[in-house]
Amino acid sequence: MNINQRGSVLITDDVHGILTEGLQKLGYEIDYRPTIPYDDIFPIIQNYVGIIINSKVKMTDQLMGLSPKMKFIGRLGSGLEIIDLEAARKRHIAVFSAPEGNRNAVAEHAMGQLLALSNQLIWADRDVRRMQWDREARRGWELEGKTVGIIGFGNNGSAFAQKLMGFDVHVLAYDKYKTSYSEGYPHVEETSLEHLKLQSDIISLHVPLDNSTHFLIDSNFISKCKDGVIIINSSRGKVVHTEALIAALESGKVGGACLDVFENEKTDTYSDNEALMYQKLYKFNQVILSPHVAGWTVQSKFKIANSLLKQISNLSSK
Repeated sequence: MNINQRGSVLITDDVHGILTEGLQKLGYEIDYRPTIPYDDIFPIIQNYVGIIINSKVKMTDQLMGLSPKMKFIGRLGSGLEIIDLEAARKRHIAVFSAPEGNRNAVAEHAMGQLLALSNQLIWADRDVRRMQWDREARRGWELEGKTVGIIGFGNNGSAFAQKLMGFDVHVLAYDKYKTSYSEGYPHVEETSLEHLKLQSDIISLHVPLDNSTHFLIDSNFISKCKDGVIIINSSRGKVVHTEALIAALESGKVGGACLDVFENEKTDTYSDNEALMYQKLYKFNQVILSPHVAGWTVQSKFKIANSLLKQISNLSSK
């Protein structure tokens, strides 16, 4: 098939060149607009047979209705809550994602945040740069012997369990959609969510955002946890109720948190109440923060693009 014979694909975010080059070899014309505003997509969407998106673009029923030629949607990453899957199914639009592309990156990031928290590395680094040498104030605590609860044992949760294997911890795992998933993980025990809450010293979240996980970690959930529990969230911000987390940090019920995602990640849209809430959160020394970059590595950029290319290639060969 000659180049450009298959139609045009709109790419709305920065991607690794293997995807653009590969799509061109498959016969697609590439319209590469990584900085395109969301609203600018509506008047041109009818021109494309495919679209590659990240979190800024919501593929709604309305938007799909404006694109009668659309054959596929490629999600740069894992979260499919930004795509109306029923609307895509109804219109016979294939939906591709690449959760395996950044699973290792997310797991390493969660592990890094946890180790930074337990060893006070952020504050120790700041002390040394200020030529302060207070070793006792920076005494850490070890993971060995701790119980780590993992909620969601898909790509990211299982990868995090793999990283924990060498730390002599006991892992409790809960996944509402799976059973018998811990084979190959001798340190992992499948359990109920209630048991995980009661027994875990550390709880790491690896779930999609849907009606069942929205504000999963709220005041009621936290009240059933161990005193001093550590919360790690590298899944979706709205899985954790921020105000409940802040209250638990203030009381000591939660001993610390590692957060890569937040309820609202658009700082220029904060309400006055949100601004105050986040200012309060940022003041806790026992909280490690990062700007939704857990899956954002040089390697994951390639892996995600390569995964989508393979899936689109399979579709195109049919």
